[in-house]
Amino acid sequence: MGDRPYVLLSCAVSIDGYLDDATADRLLLSNDTDFDRVDAVRAECDAILVGANTVRRDDPGLLVRSRARRDTRIAHGRPASPVKVTLTGRGDLEPTARFFLTGDSEKIVYCATPATGEARERLDGAATVVDAGQPVDLRRVLADLARRGVRRLLVEGGGAVHTQFLATGLADELHLVVAPIFVGNSRAPRFVGDGVFPWSTGNPATLAEVRQIGDVVLLRYALSERFGAA
Repeated sequence: MGDRPYVLLSCAVSIDGYLDDATADRLLLSNDTDFDRVDAVRAECDAILVGANTVRRDDPGLLVRSRARRDTRIAHGRPASPVKVTLTGRGDLEPTARFFLTGDSEKIVYCATPATGEARERLDGAATVVDAGQPVDLRRVLADLARRGVRRLLVEGGGAVHTQFLATGLADELHLVVAPIFVGNSRAPRFVGDGVFPWSTGNPATLAEVRQIGDVVLLRYALSERFGAA
């Protein structure tokens, strides 16, 4: 796979492109069947990456839920769930977050250079903290993950992280689930923010699959020539 893992972005959005609403409660944009599909995708990956805001806001565990899938991974000499990865510019993550407390797989925090020392003190024993440059350099992150044996990386958000991977052309595949609702509130987080992206009117992304899953639809896009590898 070269000097970086295969990168698969995954998220669910409303019809008008929002990841959530503007309330304190998390908006569910999928159904049980699709959650199980995502679980199967997780089980195929070596690492799962989310941004620090997602760790703080959603407090995700990022584990493979299916016992059968966990057992299959273990039988193949892999941890029950993928390595957990997050990116932070400030390093202000709490070691009590479920990201750090759940599961036996390795946890890695890629931190901006000025905050690395403080993050190492704060997260001592909870995670490996890696200096990722100032600002955090995604190419540096991916090269380090490759050296650690990560061949397939699942990126689950949030919007700022998706924007970074897409704008830098470092995504190979996108799974976009569209829920049959509108949010209609500009204060809510969107799938992506402003940016200059490789895919445009003259260079559209390739739609590889459309799949109805109950009341949601999965749009699967090929974003690079490496699509389908790993």
